[in-house]
Parts: sequence; structure tokens; C-alpha cells
Amino acid sequence: MAKKQFKTESKRLLDLMINSIYTNREIFLRELISNASDALDKRHYLSITDDAHRINKEELKIELTIDKENRRLILTDTGIGMTQDELEHNLGTIAHSGSLEFKKKLEEAKEVDIIGQFGVGFYSAFMVAKMITVNSKSVHETQAYRWESTGEDGYTISLSDKFTTGTEIILTLKDNTDTENYDEYLETYTLKQLIKKYSDYVRYPIGMMVETSHKKEDSDEYETVVEHQIVNSMIPLWKRNKKDVTEEEYKDFYRNKFFSFDEPAKTIHYSLEGNVSYNALLYVPSKAPYNFYSSEYEPGLQLYCKGVFIMDKAKDLLPNYFRFVKGLIDSNDLNLNISREILQQDRQMKTMAKSIEKKIKGALEDLLKNDREKYEEFYKSFGLQLKYGVYEDFGAHKETLQNLILFKSTFEDKYVTLHEYVERMKEGQDLIYYACGQSIEQINLLPQMERLKDKGYEVLYFTDEVDEFATFSLQEFEGKKFKSIAQGDLNLDSEEEKQEMEKKKEENKDLLSSMKDALSGAVADVRISSRLKTHPVCLVSDEGISLEMEKVLAQNPESSGIKASRILEINPNHPIFATLQNLKDNESTLNLYTNILYNQALLIEGLSIDNPVEYANQICDLMSKMN
Repeated sequence: MAKKQFKTESKRLLDLMINSIYTNREIFLRELISNASDALDKRHYLSITDDAHRINKEELKIELTIDKENRRLILTDTGIGMTQDELEHNLGTIAHSGSLEFKKKLEEAKEVDIIGQFGVGFYSAFMVAKMITVNSKSVHETQAYRWESTGEDGYTISLSDKFTTGTEIILTLKDNTDTENYDEYLETYTLKQLIKKYSDYVRYPIGMMVETSHKKEDSDEYETVVEHQIVNSMIPLWKRNKKDVTEEEYKDFYRNKFFSFDEPAKTIHYSLEGNVSYNALLYVPSKAPYNFYSSEYEPGLQLYCKGVFIMDKAKDLLPNYFRFVKGLIDSNDLNLNISREILQQDRQMKTMAKSIEKKIKGALEDLLKNDREKYEEFYKSFGLQLKYGVYEDFGAHKETLQNLILFKSTFEDKYVTLHEYVERMKEGQDLIYYACGQSIEQINLLPQMERLKDKGYEVLYFTDEVDEFATFSLQEFEGKKFKSIAQGDLNLDSEEEKQEMEKKKEENKDLLSSMKDALSGAVADVRISSRLKTHPVCLVSDEGISLEMEKVLAQNPESSGIKASRILEINPNHPIFATLQNLKDNESTLNLYTNILYNQALLIEGLSIDNPVEYANQICDLMSKMN
């Protein structure tokens, strides 16, 4: 029994396989089970195409056995088995793809799926084993053969006394070290967890002996019994027909699979056939996890290939604005690299991601239309994410998201869509009005709100920092532009009112110019206001960056230098205006009044005063003059 060398640069390639390609050693079990599933697929195909090799499908199975005394883990399948030449060809040549060759022959046979490439994943077992023994008996031969290797200096092939068709893989586990514990792979609990995680939906039963506790008959005592169990479920929920799955089954799967305590707001279960085929089971949560808006949260869908778990967080399948969606994708068409862990970026992935995005968007639109209450509950948790989606990438996704975002408004104390706002617009209204503030209560106190409410215009409440940035990206909705009530001309006046305003501006241009000079460049202009009703002054901005945007940008050191163009507006119908008119020839007192009014406008807008001490002294000076 001469030792043979691997037919590649064995040591170098094995080191690469064990130490570099695989990042998580526990996946060795997934790889071995996947290969066993391939072998069972081949025997099943042979059985249905050749009467001489017919086998009852119930005989096709995988068995896992623990031998703690000898530190051995044994995996047995009743698959097609391997001849001596196949052992040498498949296992003597690292990365040889026997399954790939078989798959090419079965391109037209849809009954059989091949999970992986035998000869690659097999060697991942050397991450945990110091020796691997393979006993295999081909369905085509009466003699079985043994392949054995330590993974370092070649392998041997000899006769085996195995008498049943199939393959037995014996892993002699490595000895424990100070940093590595291999005993865990001899524990029933660990193995069951790994099978549940990676191979729960392999189509063949995976059996093993399991210790269970049973209550003794006519006694309160329990006894431990070792019994055989099938530890995988085999039939994935997502591959069942939707009409055969109950709502409770969907909810249980959501809670158990994704460790969620809420109920999903929407379940999306579908399959797609085409250039890229896949099954999808997606959930829109109703509540946000505690860390959703932090860097700790990891978005992404679970990814399966033919029922075998590949990746836990496939981020590329979800756009960032739908990062709250949980679920899984199972495809037969994935192009994986040799580790079966990292997806190659290709057209298939992009095609899948695009169709997933459309399905999520459609599901959310359906929820909004048909279950408004549930959608609004969802929106309370994830609306911020949708609005960030409108803003990010320079508004590239606004068409996708604009119908999904909601705002509170002055119309009613509840959410409205942009479409609902536009439908309710007054005749001749061509602007969508909004107001920014930390709360609805604060916004309602803004001086600018009073006249809009008086004229019956609906105003959207923007209470999140991203709101105005999102509408800045939208620019318009259904042909109507967005307009801050604290910015530019609101177009509220009739022609007669406009003419009257122009007359007042002309009559008081010297007063306004003096007030502007008094503020020493702090404002771009001082104007008579058409937006104030009972309040004396307000601070607004010109077109472009708003005062609210300035506040948000000030929190970012890189953008803190960006300023809005400030305009102080004076209410010509307030008693203070008559006082100002009487002070036009008293420069010092006019300057005092002007500065006090400007600082008041700053405070109303939630902006800081440059010199609070000076402002306090000015108030005291004014109070003393009143005496």
C-alpha cells in the first residue's frame, strides 16, 4: 500500500484551503453533508433512469455518529459511492469537481440538484481533523476501497471491508490546545445546532443518536434515553406553496429564525423563474431593533444555495433604504467561489437584488393601501430610513420611495402621503408648504404658521432632521414644488395685497435700509413681511440653504461653515412697526430696537445669540427708558 502524492502542489494548496479560504472552521460539517447530498442525488438519478439500480427513496439518507472514546466523528451516506479510480480522481486531485462534471450531464434533468463541488469542500475537514479516512463502495462495483490521509504528506488507497453502497467519512479530530477546543465537535448539541444552521433543508434525512429526557412511567422522575432522531427538517418553508402555509407558521418561522419578538408587518413569499431563479421569504418588521439606527446593526438577507446555508448577511441583496427587511433567498443559480462563502459580484446577483427591491416596494405600497394602520405603525419605526433613502445618493432613489413617505400635517392629527396632500390643495395653490421644528407643538408656535392657517393652507410638519433634505432631493411632487414657510416668497397674497405691500416697501425703504445697517452684515436684508399676522418679527432665509438646514449642517464639522442667507422680516401691521417709523431719525434708539428684534427672531428660530450678555443689557436699557 504505497503512499501517493496529491496531484497538485498538495501542501501549499491544502494550507490555503485550511487557513485562508475558509474563515469559520465549523462549516466543515456543511461541506461534508453537501457532498453526501450530491452523492445521494446521483444515486437517486441512477435509480430513476436505470431499472438495474432501482432503490427505494426512503433508503437515501445521511447518518452522523459520535465516537468519543476514539475522538472520531463519522458521517455515512447511502449515495452512489466511489470506485478506486474515482477516489483517486476526486480526492487525490484537490479542487477537482466531480459534481461539476455530473451537473453538466444533467442540464436538462430538473429532478436533481447538485449543491457543491466534491473535492473542494471535502478538504475543509482538515481544519478539525488530524486524519481523514474515507470508506466507499460504488454502486457499480462489489469491492469497496479506503482512502486515508493526514493532509500533509499524500494519501493511501487500499481495499475496504465496507459491504454497503455509499461512503463513510471518518474524522479523527485534532487534539485540543491551549487556544483551540475540538471536543465540541463530539457533542450532540453542537452538531445538531450546526446541522440546523447550515443543512436543515438538505432534502435527505440526517440522522443521529440523541440523548433525551423522558418522564418515568408512574413517577415524577426523569430518565435519560438515547434514541435515533432525524435532526433536519428537509422541506424549507419557503419552498412550500403559499396556500399551504398558515399565517401562524409564517409568524413562528419569523420569530424563531430571526430571533424577533414583534410580529411582521408584512410577509413576502414568492418564487421567481427566469434568467435567475430563486425562492424568497421576506419579512417587513413592525418594530425596529434597539440598535437599528446604529453602526452595530448588520443588515442583509440569509442566503441559501439549493437549501444549503451559505451566508447570514448578504448585504448586496438589499438596498440600504430597505435594510430593515429580514428574510432569506434560496437560489439554484448562484456563482460561488471555491469556499462557498463569498459571492462573486456578477450579473446574477444584481438581477436578483433588483427584483427583490421591486417586490419589497410593491409589498409596502400594498400595505399602505390596504392596511393603513399597520403601515403607520411600521412607519413610526422605519420611516426615518425611507426618508434617508430619498436623500442619499443625490436623490437617485426618490422615484422608488416618494409614495412611501408620510408626514404629519395641519389638516388632521395623523399621517398624510404626499399624494393626499396634493389632492387636497386649494384651487390655484402651486406650492407644497412645510415647516421645520423639533416638535409639532414648537412648529405651531412659529410666527410664520399663523397666516397660513388663517388662509386655510395645509402645512406639513417636518420634525426629523432629514425631512427637509429629503424634499430638497425630491424638488417637486406631481408637479408641485416644496416650499418652507420660513423661506422666500410664499405667494400667499392677492394682487391687491401685493400692490399694497409694494407701496409699503417703497414708503419705508429708508427705515428698512437703516435697520439693515444697524445689524452690521448679520442679515442679507430687512423686509416688510407678507407672512406675519400678529407676531412682530420673524427670521427667514432666501432660496437655497434654509435656516433649518444650517442648524443640521452645523453639527458636522466638515459642513459647519455653510450658512443660510438671513432675512429679518417686520410685520407692518404690528404696533412695533409704528414705533420703528417714529424712530427713523433717532439712530441710536433705532439700532437698539433693531438688535433686540433680531435677537428675538433668532431665539424664536432656535438659533443662538452671538452675545447674550449684550442682549440682556439691551433689554435692561429699553426697560429703563420706558420709566
